[in-house]
Amino acid sequence: MAKEGQIKNNLALFGGERAVKSQQEDMFKWPIVTDRHEQAVLEVLRAGKMSGFDITKEFEKKYAQLLGREYGLAYHNGTAAILGALYGMGIGVGDEVIVPSLTYWATVTPAYNLGATPVFADVDPDTICIDPKDIEHRITPRTKAIIVVHYAGMPADMDAIIKIAARHNLKILEDCSHAHGALYKGKEAGTFGDASAFSLMTGKSLAIGEGGILFTDDRQVYERAILFGHYIRHDEITLKELKPFAGLPSGGYKHRMHQLSSAFGLVQLELYPKQMEEIDRAMNYFCDLLDDSLGIRPIRPPKGTNTTKGGWYYPHFRYIAQELEGLSLSRFSEGVRAEGSICNPGCNKPLHLHPLFTTMDVYGHGRPTRIAGLDESTKIDKYIEKLPVAESINLRVFEVPWFKRYLPEIIEEHANAYKKVIKNYKALLADDTGKDAEIGGYSSFFSSQKNTQ
Repeated sequence: MAKEGQIKNNLALFGGERAVKSQQEDMFKWPIVTDRHEQAVLEVLRAGKMSGFDITKEFEKKYAQLLGREYGLAYHNGTAAILGALYGMGIGVGDEVIVPSLTYWATVTPAYNLGATPVFADVDPDTICIDPKDIEHRITPRTKAIIVVHYAGMPADMDAIIKIAARHNLKILEDCSHAHGALYKGKEAGTFGDASAFSLMTGKSLAIGEGGILFTDDRQVYERAILFGHYIRHDEITLKELKPFAGLPSGGYKHRMHQLSSAFGLVQLELYPKQMEEIDRAMNYFCDLLDDSLGIRPIRPPKGTNTTKGGWYYPHFRYIAQELEGLSLSRFSEGVRAEGSICNPGCNKPLHLHPLFTTMDVYGHGRPTRIAGLDESTKIDKYIEKLPVAESINLRVFEVPWFKRYLPEIIEEHANAYKKVIKNYKALLADDTGKDAEIGGYSSFFSSQKNTQ
Protein backbone atom coordinates (compact mmCIF):
# COMPACT_ATOMS: atom_id res chain seq x y z
CA MET A 1 0.00 0.00 0.00
CA ALA A 2 1.31 3.41 -0.93
CA LYS A 3 2.32 5.75 1.84
CA GLU A 4 0.30 8.93 2.42
CA GLY A 5 3.11 11.11 1.07
CA GLN A 6 3.19 9.15 -2.17
CA ILE A 7 -0.57 9.44 -2.53
CA LYS A 8 -0.45 13.17 -1.91
CA ASN A 9 2.21 13.62 -4.55
CA ASN A 10 -0.09 11.91 -7.05
CA LEU A 11 -2.80 14.55 -6.59
CA ALA A 12 -2.38 17.83 -8.44
CA LEU A 13 -3.52 19.64 -5.32
CA PHE A 14 -0.26 18.51 -3.68
CA GLY A 15 2.03 19.04 -6.65
CA GLY A 16 1.25 16.02 -8.82
CA GLU A 17 0.56 16.09 -12.55
CA ARG A 18 -2.91 17.24 -13.59
CA ALA A 19 -5.33 14.75 -15.09
CA VAL A 20 -6.69 17.23 -17.65
CA LYS A 21 -3.78 18.00 -19.95
CA SER A 22 -5.24 18.56 -23.42
CA GLN A 23 -6.19 21.86 -24.92
CA GLN A 24 -9.93 22.08 -24.50
CA GLU A 25 -10.73 22.97 -28.11
CA ASP A 26 -14.27 24.38 -28.09
CA MET A 27 -15.57 22.02 -25.43
CA PHE A 28 -17.17 24.81 -23.41
CA LYS A 29 -17.70 27.55 -25.99
CA TRP A 30 -21.37 28.54 -26.24
CA PRO A 31 -23.29 29.49 -28.21
CA ILE A 32 -21.63 28.31 -31.40
CA VAL A 33 -21.90 31.33 -33.70
CA THR A 34 -21.86 30.50 -37.42
CA ASP A 35 -21.72 32.59 -40.57
CA ARG A 36 -25.46 32.01 -40.90
CA HIS A 37 -26.09 33.61 -37.51
CA GLU A 38 -23.93 36.59 -38.40
CA GLN A 39 -25.61 37.11 -41.76
CA ALA A 40 -29.11 36.90 -40.26
CA VAL A 41 -28.26 39.49 -37.59
CA LEU A 42 -26.54 41.80 -40.06
CA GLU A 43 -29.55 41.80 -42.36
CA VAL A 44 -31.77 43.04 -39.53
CA LEU A 45 -29.20 45.57 -38.41
CA ARG A 46 -28.65 47.02 -41.86
CA ALA A 47 -32.37 47.22 -42.52
CA GLY A 48 -32.91 49.08 -39.25
CA LYS A 49 -35.55 46.57 -38.15
CA MET A 50 -34.31 45.97 -34.60
CA SER A 51 -37.55 47.14 -32.98
CA GLY A 52 -40.02 45.58 -35.39
CA PHE A 53 -41.83 42.33 -34.86
CA ASP A 54 -42.14 40.65 -38.27
CA ILE A 55 -39.04 38.47 -37.76
CA THR A 56 -40.04 37.85 -34.16
CA LYS A 57 -43.44 36.57 -35.31
CA GLU A 58 -41.70 34.21 -37.70
CA PHE A 59 -39.51 32.98 -34.83
CA GLU A 60 -42.55 32.47 -32.58
CA LYS A 61 -44.42 30.54 -35.26
CA LYS A 62 -41.51 28.28 -36.12
CA TYR A 63 -40.67 27.52 -32.48
CA ALA A 64 -44.33 26.84 -31.61
CA GLN A 65 -44.65 24.46 -34.57
CA LEU A 66 -41.50 22.59 -33.56
CA LEU A 67 -42.80 22.27 -30.00
CA GLY A 68 -46.30 21.36 -31.14
CA ARG A 69 -48.01 24.25 -29.36
CA GLU A 70 -50.68 26.53 -30.77
CA TYR A 71 -49.23 29.90 -29.78
CA GLY A 72 -45.81 31.37 -29.09
CA LEU A 73 -45.13 34.88 -27.77
CA ALA A 74 -41.58 36.21 -27.61
CA TYR A 75 -40.19 38.42 -24.84
CA HIS A 76 -37.06 40.42 -24.14
CA ASN A 77 -36.10 37.91 -21.42
CA GLY A 78 -37.35 34.79 -19.68
CA THR A 79 -38.41 36.64 -16.54
CA ALA A 80 -40.88 38.71 -18.57
CA ALA A 81 -42.15 35.52 -20.25
CA ILE A 82 -42.95 34.05 -16.83
CA LEU A 83 -44.71 37.25 -15.77
CA GLY A 84 -46.72 37.27 -18.99
CA ALA A 85 -47.64 33.62 -18.57
CA LEU A 86 -48.86 34.15 -14.99
CA TYR A 87 -50.96 37.13 -16.05
CA GLY A 88 -52.21 35.18 -19.04
CA MET A 89 -53.38 32.38 -16.76
CA GLY A 90 -55.31 34.85 -14.64
CA ILE A 91 -53.07 34.96 -11.57
CA GLY A 92 -53.73 38.08 -9.52
CA VAL A 93 -54.07 39.72 -6.11
CA GLY A 94 -54.66 37.30 -3.25
CA ASP A 95 -53.87 34.17 -5.26
CA GLU A 96 -51.35 31.57 -4.13
CA VAL A 97 -48.93 29.90 -6.50
CA ILE A 98 -47.03 26.77 -5.46
CA VAL A 99 -43.37 26.87 -6.54
CA PRO A 100 -40.21 24.86 -5.81
CA SER A 101 -37.76 26.48 -3.42
CA LEU A 102 -34.86 25.30 -5.59
CA THR A 103 -34.89 27.52 -8.67
CA TYR A 104 -33.66 30.82 -10.03
CA TRP A 105 -35.41 33.77 -8.39
CA ALA A 106 -37.08 34.78 -11.69
CA THR A 107 -39.38 31.75 -11.45
CA VAL A 108 -40.95 33.21 -8.32
CA THR A 109 -40.67 37.00 -8.14
CA PRO A 110 -43.03 37.80 -11.06
CA ALA A 111 -45.84 36.69 -8.74
CA TYR A 112 -45.09 39.80 -6.66
CA ASN A 113 -45.85 42.05 -9.64
CA LEU A 114 -49.35 40.58 -9.73
CA GLY A 115 -50.05 40.70 -5.99
CA ALA A 116 -49.86 36.92 -5.67
CA THR A 117 -48.24 34.91 -2.89
CA PRO A 118 -45.65 32.21 -3.62
CA VAL A 119 -45.97 29.05 -1.53
CA PHE A 120 -42.76 27.04 -1.52
CA ALA A 121 -42.59 23.27 -1.86
CA ASP A 122 -39.64 20.96 -1.30
CA VAL A 123 -37.74 19.13 -4.02
CA ASP A 124 -36.98 15.52 -4.79
CA PRO A 125 -33.34 14.79 -3.82
CA ASP A 126 -32.84 12.56 -6.86
CA THR A 127 -34.03 15.04 -9.49
CA ILE A 128 -33.82 18.45 -7.69
CA CYS A 129 -37.27 19.16 -9.21
CA ILE A 130 -40.42 19.96 -7.25
CA ASP A 131 -41.53 16.94 -5.21
CA PRO A 132 -45.13 15.99 -6.07
CA LYS A 133 -45.50 14.48 -2.58
CA ASP A 134 -44.98 17.95 -1.07
CA ILE A 135 -47.54 19.77 -3.18
CA GLU A 136 -51.04 18.62 -2.29
CA HIS A 137 -50.98 19.43 1.42
CA ARG A 138 -50.03 23.04 0.51
CA ILE A 139 -53.14 23.62 -1.58
CA THR A 140 -55.70 26.04 -0.12
CA PRO A 141 -58.81 27.76 -1.54
CA ARG A 142 -56.45 30.55 -2.64
CA THR A 143 -54.21 28.27 -4.72
CA LYS A 144 -54.53 28.91 -8.44
CA ALA A 145 -51.44 27.40 -10.04
CA ILE A 146 -48.39 25.18 -9.73
CA ILE A 147 -45.14 26.34 -11.28
CA VAL A 148 -42.98 23.40 -12.34
CA VAL A 149 -39.26 23.89 -12.95
CA HIS A 150 -37.43 21.25 -14.96
CA TYR A 151 -34.31 21.92 -12.93
CA ALA A 152 -30.89 21.60 -14.58
CA GLY A 153 -32.52 19.94 -17.58
CA MET A 154 -34.08 17.14 -15.53
CA PRO A 155 -37.79 16.77 -16.34
CA ALA A 156 -40.07 16.88 -13.31
CA ASP A 157 -42.59 14.13 -12.55
CA MET A 158 -45.31 15.54 -14.78
CA ASP A 159 -47.68 12.55 -14.51
CA ALA A 160 -48.06 13.05 -10.76
CA ILE A 161 -48.24 16.85 -11.01
CA ILE A 162 -50.89 16.80 -13.74
CA LYS A 163 -53.07 14.49 -11.61
CA ILE A 164 -52.79 16.83 -8.61
CA ALA A 165 -53.63 19.87 -10.73
CA ALA A 166 -56.65 18.11 -12.25
CA ARG A 167 -58.00 17.07 -8.85
CA HIS A 168 -57.88 20.65 -7.59
CA ASN A 169 -58.62 22.54 -10.83
CA LEU A 170 -55.22 24.26 -10.82
CA LYS A 171 -53.27 25.77 -13.70
CA ILE A 172 -49.75 24.53 -14.50
CA LEU A 173 -46.93 26.77 -15.67
CA GLU A 174 -43.76 25.02 -16.81
CA ASP A 175 -40.55 26.97 -16.37
CA CYS A 176 -38.40 25.30 -19.02
CA SER A 177 -35.48 27.71 -18.87
CA HIS A 178 -33.11 24.83 -18.08
CA ALA A 179 -34.72 22.22 -20.29
CA HIS A 180 -34.80 23.17 -23.98
CA GLY A 181 -35.43 19.98 -25.94
CA ALA A 182 -35.72 17.72 -22.87
CA LEU A 183 -38.22 14.86 -23.13
CA TYR A 184 -40.47 13.45 -20.45
CA LYS A 185 -41.58 9.97 -21.54
CA GLY A 186 -41.16 10.98 -25.16
CA LYS A 187 -43.00 14.29 -24.91
CA GLU A 188 -41.11 17.56 -24.93
CA ALA A 189 -40.84 19.73 -21.82
CA GLY A 190 -42.99 22.80 -22.28
CA THR A 191 -45.95 20.90 -23.76
CA PHE A 192 -47.66 19.72 -20.56
CA GLY A 193 -48.79 22.90 -18.80
CA ASP A 194 -51.49 25.47 -19.50
CA ALA A 195 -48.51 27.63 -20.39
CA SER A 196 -44.74 27.27 -20.52
CA ALA A 197 -41.94 29.82 -20.43
CA PHE A 198 -38.35 29.59 -21.61
CA SER A 199 -35.34 31.82 -21.09
CA LEU A 200 -33.25 32.10 -24.25
CA MET A 201 -30.31 34.13 -22.93
CA THR A 202 -26.74 33.41 -23.98
CA GLY A 203 -25.97 30.94 -21.20
CA LYS A 204 -28.94 28.66 -21.85
CA SER A 205 -28.80 25.51 -23.93
CA LEU A 206 -30.92 27.09 -26.68
CA ALA A 207 -29.20 30.46 -26.72
CA ILE A 208 -30.24 33.36 -28.95
CA GLY A 209 -28.58 36.30 -27.19
CA GLU A 210 -31.13 37.74 -24.79
CA GLY A 211 -34.77 36.77 -24.83
CA GLY A 212 -37.59 34.58 -23.60
CA ILE A 213 -40.72 32.98 -24.99
CA LEU A 214 -44.15 31.87 -23.78
CA PHE A 215 -46.12 28.94 -25.24
CA THR A 216 -49.74 27.95 -24.76
CA ASP A 217 -52.62 26.25 -26.53
CA ASP A 218 -55.15 28.52 -24.80
CA ARG A 219 -56.23 31.56 -26.81
CA GLN A 220 -57.25 33.43 -23.66
CA VAL A 221 -53.81 32.95 -22.06
CA TYR A 222 -52.20 34.15 -25.28
CA GLU A 223 -54.36 37.24 -25.71
CA ARG A 224 -54.14 38.25 -22.04
CA ALA A 225 -50.34 38.06 -22.31
CA ILE A 226 -50.45 40.28 -25.41
CA LEU A 227 -52.71 42.76 -23.62
CA PHE A 228 -50.35 42.91 -20.65
CA GLY A 229 -47.08 43.75 -22.37
CA HIS A 230 -47.29 43.77 -26.18
CA TYR A 231 -49.31 46.89 -26.96
CA ILE A 232 -48.10 47.09 -30.56
CA ARG A 233 -49.80 43.74 -31.27
CA HIS A 234 -53.23 44.53 -29.88
CA ASP A 235 -54.69 43.98 -33.34
CA GLU A 236 -54.38 40.25 -32.51
CA ILE A 237 -56.86 40.55 -29.65
CA THR A 238 -60.14 38.91 -30.69
CA LEU A 239 -61.82 37.90 -27.44
CA LYS A 240 -64.88 39.97 -26.61
CA GLU A 241 -63.97 40.46 -22.94
CA LEU A 242 -60.51 41.80 -23.83
CA LYS A 243 -61.23 44.02 -26.84
CA PRO A 244 -62.37 47.07 -24.82
CA PHE A 245 -58.95 47.26 -23.16
CA ALA A 246 -56.80 47.10 -26.29
CA GLY A 247 -54.64 50.08 -27.15
CA LEU A 248 -52.29 50.41 -24.19
CA PRO A 249 -50.42 47.70 -22.28
CA SER A 250 -52.64 46.78 -19.34
CA GLY A 251 -49.64 46.05 -17.18
CA GLY A 252 -47.70 49.09 -18.34
CA TYR A 253 -44.98 46.80 -19.65
CA LYS A 254 -43.17 46.67 -22.97
CA HIS A 255 -42.04 43.09 -23.42
CA ARG A 256 -41.08 43.00 -27.10
CA MET A 257 -38.11 40.88 -28.14
CA HIS A 258 -35.23 42.62 -29.89
CA GLN A 259 -35.20 41.41 -33.50
CA LEU A 260 -31.46 40.79 -33.55
CA SER A 261 -32.24 38.03 -31.05
CA SER A 262 -35.17 36.64 -33.04
CA ALA A 263 -33.10 36.60 -36.25
CA PHE A 264 -30.34 34.73 -34.42
CA GLY A 265 -33.01 32.45 -32.96
CA LEU A 266 -34.43 31.44 -36.34
CA VAL A 267 -31.03 30.06 -37.30
CA GLN A 268 -30.53 28.48 -33.91
CA LEU A 269 -33.82 26.58 -34.12
CA GLU A 270 -32.45 24.80 -37.19
CA LEU A 271 -29.03 24.06 -35.71
CA TYR A 272 -29.95 23.23 -32.12
CA PRO A 273 -31.26 19.65 -32.61
CA LYS A 274 -27.92 18.50 -33.98
CA GLN A 275 -26.00 20.47 -31.33
CA MET A 276 -28.25 19.02 -28.62
CA GLU A 277 -27.64 15.50 -29.91
CA GLU A 278 -23.87 16.00 -29.62
CA ILE A 279 -24.17 17.50 -26.12
CA ASP A 280 -26.37 14.60 -25.01
CA ARG A 281 -23.90 12.06 -26.38
CA ALA A 282 -20.96 13.79 -24.70
CA MET A 283 -22.66 14.17 -21.32
CA ASN A 284 -23.97 10.62 -21.23
CA TYR A 285 -20.50 9.34 -22.10
CA PHE A 286 -19.03 11.32 -19.20
CA CYS A 287 -21.72 9.95 -16.87
CA ASP A 288 -21.15 6.39 -18.09
CA LEU A 289 -17.45 6.67 -17.30
CA LEU A 290 -18.25 7.64 -13.69
CA ASP A 291 -21.42 5.64 -13.12
CA ASP A 292 -19.81 3.10 -10.80
CA SER A 293 -17.56 5.50 -8.87
CA LEU A 294 -17.67 5.76 -5.11
CA GLY A 295 -19.23 8.87 -3.62
CA ILE A 296 -20.83 10.33 -6.76
CA ARG A 297 -23.91 9.60 -8.86
CA PRO A 298 -24.96 11.29 -12.12
CA ILE A 299 -28.30 13.09 -12.01
CA ARG A 300 -29.87 11.95 -15.23
CA PRO A 301 -32.99 10.07 -16.34
CA PRO A 302 -32.90 6.26 -16.12
CA LYS A 303 -31.85 4.64 -19.37
CA GLY A 304 -34.54 3.22 -21.61
CA THR A 305 -37.32 5.55 -20.37
CA ASN A 306 -37.47 7.95 -23.33
CA THR A 307 -36.88 10.76 -20.85
CA THR A 308 -33.88 12.99 -21.61
CA LYS A 309 -32.12 16.13 -20.42
CA GLY A 310 -32.11 17.91 -23.79
CA GLY A 311 -29.15 20.28 -23.88
CA TRP A 312 -28.03 19.36 -20.33
CA TYR A 313 -27.99 22.93 -19.01
CA TYR A 314 -26.21 23.22 -15.65
CA PRO A 315 -25.47 19.47 -15.19
CA HIS A 316 -25.12 18.06 -11.67
CA PHE A 317 -24.11 14.91 -9.82
CA ARG A 318 -25.16 13.79 -6.34
CA TYR A 319 -22.46 13.53 -3.67
CA ILE A 320 -22.50 10.72 -1.09
CA ALA A 321 -19.96 11.76 1.53
CA GLN A 322 -20.27 8.60 3.65
CA GLU A 323 -18.85 6.52 0.82
CA LEU A 324 -15.68 8.64 1.07
CA GLU A 325 -15.45 8.51 4.88
CA GLY A 326 -17.24 11.84 5.30
CA LEU A 327 -14.96 13.89 3.02
CA SER A 328 -16.53 17.31 2.70
CA LEU A 329 -17.93 18.30 -0.67
CA SER A 330 -15.86 21.49 -0.65
CA ARG A 331 -12.63 19.58 -0.21
CA PHE A 332 -13.59 16.98 -2.81
CA SER A 333 -14.38 19.75 -5.30
CA GLU A 334 -11.10 21.49 -4.55
CA GLY A 335 -9.25 18.30 -5.42
CA VAL A 336 -11.07 17.83 -8.72
CA ARG A 337 -10.59 21.45 -9.77
CA ALA A 338 -6.86 21.16 -9.09
CA GLU A 339 -6.82 18.32 -11.63
CA GLY A 340 -8.05 20.76 -14.28
CA SER A 341 -11.72 19.80 -14.41
CA ILE A 342 -14.91 21.55 -13.32
CA CYS A 343 -16.49 20.65 -10.00
CA ASN A 344 -18.52 23.36 -8.31
CA PRO A 345 -20.21 22.39 -5.04
CA GLY A 346 -23.90 23.09 -4.57
CA CYS A 347 -26.59 24.58 -6.78
CA ASN A 348 -29.16 27.24 -5.93
CA LYS A 349 -29.67 28.31 -2.36
CA PRO A 350 -33.26 27.65 -1.27
CA LEU A 351 -35.37 30.71 -1.92
CA HIS A 352 -37.77 30.18 0.97
CA LEU A 353 -35.02 31.27 3.39
CA HIS A 354 -34.14 34.50 1.58
CA PRO A 355 -35.30 37.80 3.18
CA LEU A 356 -37.09 38.66 -0.07
CA PHE A 357 -39.61 35.97 0.88
CA THR A 358 -39.63 36.38 4.65
CA THR A 359 -39.30 40.04 5.65
CA MET A 360 -38.72 42.37 2.69
CA ASP A 361 -41.28 45.04 1.85
CA VAL A 362 -40.54 45.65 -1.83
CA TYR A 363 -43.29 48.12 -2.71
CA GLY A 364 -43.96 49.91 0.57
CA HIS A 365 -47.04 48.03 1.74
CA GLY A 366 -45.89 48.21 5.34
CA ARG A 367 -45.49 44.44 5.63
CA PRO A 368 -43.67 41.68 3.75
CA THR A 369 -44.50 41.76 0.05
CA ARG A 370 -45.15 38.04 0.07
CA ILE A 371 -48.39 38.56 1.99
CA ALA A 372 -49.22 42.07 0.75
CA GLY A 373 -52.09 40.78 -1.40
CA LEU A 374 -53.69 38.88 1.48
CA ASP A 375 -56.01 39.90 4.29
CA GLU A 376 -54.46 42.31 6.81
CA SER A 377 -54.78 39.69 9.55
CA THR A 378 -52.47 37.28 7.68
CA LYS A 379 -49.09 36.79 9.34
CA ILE A 380 -45.92 35.96 7.42
CA ASP A 381 -45.16 33.14 9.88
CA LYS A 382 -47.89 31.09 8.26
CA TYR A 383 -45.87 31.00 5.04
CA ILE A 384 -42.43 30.26 6.48
CA GLU A 385 -41.78 26.54 6.69
CA LYS A 386 -38.92 24.08 6.89
CA LEU A 387 -38.03 22.33 3.64
CA PRO A 388 -35.40 19.76 4.66
CA VAL A 389 -34.28 18.60 1.22
CA ALA A 390 -33.94 22.09 -0.24
CA GLU A 391 -32.10 23.25 2.88
CA SER A 392 -29.52 20.45 2.70
CA ILE A 393 -29.18 19.99 -1.06
CA ASN A 394 -26.14 22.24 -1.43
CA LEU A 395 -24.09 19.73 0.55
CA ARG A 396 -25.33 16.88 -1.60
CA VAL A 397 -24.89 17.97 -5.23
CA PHE A 398 -22.19 19.50 -7.41
CA GLU A 399 -21.92 20.90 -10.91
CA VAL A 400 -19.86 18.98 -13.47
CA PRO A 401 -18.41 20.01 -16.86
CA TRP A 402 -21.01 20.91 -19.48
CA PHE A 403 -19.46 19.55 -22.66
CA LYS A 404 -20.65 21.04 -25.93
CA ARG A 405 -18.74 18.64 -28.17
CA TYR A 406 -18.28 14.89 -28.25
CA LEU A 407 -14.50 14.52 -28.08
CA PRO A 408 -13.97 11.26 -26.16
CA GLU A 409 -10.29 11.79 -25.34
CA ILE A 410 -10.94 15.12 -23.63
CA ILE A 411 -14.06 13.84 -21.87
CA GLU A 412 -12.05 10.90 -20.57
CA GLU A 413 -9.45 13.25 -19.10
CA HIS A 414 -12.16 15.04 -17.13
CA ALA A 415 -13.62 11.74 -15.96
CA ASN A 416 -10.13 10.63 -14.94
CA ALA A 417 -9.76 13.77 -12.85
CA TYR A 418 -12.74 12.63 -10.79
CA LYS A 419 -11.54 9.02 -10.65
CA LYS A 420 -8.11 10.13 -9.50
CA VAL A 421 -9.50 12.18 -6.62
CA ILE A 422 -11.85 9.39 -5.59
CA LYS A 423 -9.03 6.85 -5.66
CA ASN A 424 -6.84 9.08 -3.48
CA TYR A 425 -9.56 10.62 -1.31
CA LYS A 426 -7.81 9.57 1.91
CA ALA A 427 -5.07 12.10 1.20
CA LEU A 428 -7.73 14.83 1.28
CA LEU A 429 -9.18 13.66 4.58
CA ALA A 430 -6.03 14.49 6.54
CA ASP A 431 -6.49 18.26 6.36
CA ASP A 432 -10.23 18.38 5.68
CA THR A 433 -12.00 20.52 8.27
CA GLY A 434 -15.10 18.36 7.86
CA LYS A 435 -17.19 21.48 7.44
CA ASP A 436 -18.30 22.80 4.09
CA ALA A 437 -17.83 26.48 3.41
CA GLU A 438 -20.74 28.62 2.28
CA ILE A 439 -21.68 27.08 -1.04
CA GLY A 440 -24.42 27.59 -3.58
CA GLY A 441 -25.86 30.87 -4.78
CA TYR A 442 -29.05 32.61 -5.80
CA SER A 443 -28.18 32.50 -9.50
CA SER A 444 -28.79 29.18 -11.21
CA PHE A 445 -25.57 29.28 -13.20
CA PHE A 446 -22.92 31.09 -11.20
CA SER A 447 -19.85 29.27 -12.52
CA SER A 448 -18.03 30.12 -15.71
CA GLN A 449 -17.82 26.63 -17.29
CA LYS A 450 -14.78 27.79 -19.18
CA ASN A 451 -11.55 26.09 -20.02
CA THR A 452 -9.79 25.75 -16.65
CA GLN A 453 -6.30 25.54 -18.10
